[in-house]
Amino acid sequence: MSSNSSINILGGMPDWNLIIHFMNEMDPVENEVREPHYNYTSIKTSKAVDRFRRAISDNFLQFKSPTVKKLIVESLNRGGLSSDNLLLLFWHSSSNNFLLDYLNEHVFFPAFYSGRVGLSGKEPLLCLKESGIEEIKEWSDYTLEKVSGKYLTLIKKFGLMEGRMSKTIMHPYLSDKMFVIFVFWITQIETKNNLLLSKWLKYSFMEPQYLIERLLQKKFVRFFNVTYLGDRLTVEPNFKLKDIFDEPIFS
Repeated sequence: MSSNSSINILGGMPDWNLIIHFMNEMDPVENEVREPHYNYTSIKTSKAVDRFRRAISDNFLQFKSPTVKKLIVESLNRGGLSSDNLLLLFWHSSSNNFLLDYLNEHVFFPAFYSGRVGLSGKEPLLCLKESGIEEIKEWSDYTLEKVSGKYLTLIKKFGLMEGRMSKTIMHPYLSDKMFVIFVFWITQIETKNNLLLSKWLKYSFMEPQYLIERLLQKKFVRFFNVTYLGDRLTVEPNFKLKDIFDEPIFS
């Protein structure tokens, strides 16, 4: 599992603009970062930049489909590292990084949805120790503590927590545009036809029933064909991404 090193490296990465730089350095055919040049960052050594490049490639530059790639690339090129795009990167990297998603599911989201104010550094540490994941059983106490601390730092970088010593959980509200992007994203990565069974619903930062109520609002009819039967939810996008990026359709 290389996920632990990714969390450590991204949690300690001082220049997140490297994400956009390496995204634009991708080979359009191979989907891999071309041999980089190091004149675009204040990070002092090429060895350090290489470490960040590998972590960025593993977490942000792997795509479930060409459509997901277009969504990520277009969003970052147009909006940079905006608060909305940090949420998009949180969703995207969680779908690429098993351990990040595991900690989200067992630490962050239980606290978030129970209305907790904050998280302590002991919570991800205890989660890792009790995970039962074979590779994690071999980690030293130092590694466990480092991954736990960097996980909380990474969540803060995504804009989902704030504070230094005592970290407060943020509760983002998705704008209409980001709501459409989230629903579109989940339809692209989820393999289950019934979205009510999707583990990714919690990444909307809203309870499933509220998400359904919002999705059924008249203003979203132009974006999705929705069928809701109480215990079954199917959604089919009926728009093109350029409609979001090129037209002022959201007030």
